[in-house]
Amino acid sequence: MAGVGARLLPVMGWSALLLLALCTAGAQGLYFHIGETEKRCFIEEIPDETMVIGNYRTQMWDKQKEVFLPSTPGLGMHVEVKDPDSKVVLSRQYGSEGRFTFTSHTPGDHQICLHSNSTKMALFAGGKLYREERFRLTSESTNQRVLWWSIAQTVILILTGIWQMRHLKSFFEAKKLV
Repeated sequence: MAGVGARLLPVMGWSALLLLALCTAGAQGLYFHIGETEKRCFIEEIPDETMVIGNYRTQMWDKQKEVFLPSTPGLGMHVEVKDPDSKVVLSRQYGSEGRFTFTSHTPGDHQICLHSNSTKMALFAGGKLYREERFRLTSESTNQRVLWWSIAQTVILILTGIWQMRHLKSFFEAKKLV
């Protein structure tokens, strides 16, 4: 089995890793990074009745820390495969990590294209989820403070009522009205 690897730098803040394994006498592995709006196509000569398996993972690239971040909800991969006659063999949307498979029914050069289902909106959604999480934490904190403030007011009100009843009782006892 032979292996071929290629690695490009991440562009536009996200990348996709893909491993294509051809179930023939040899297998090829291909690692690459693509940008958010980029479409990457590969042409592979595939014999007929050959199963092709692709494993992939999409991850955000943090330019400041220079590390991959955990997958953001909404990020995913669209895979489109065309046979030598330009007929679509596979066209499907996938999640942020997974596997796609197809079987070639015609020998020849197959075009395998990958691109993100994400746009700035998906990145915005990731930021939106972060803001929603912060807002939720702030709301819970505020709710907790309001609860304790309400409990403190109730205790003060009860203590004031007890003090007033004792004061009035002693006042009426002093005036000999009770």
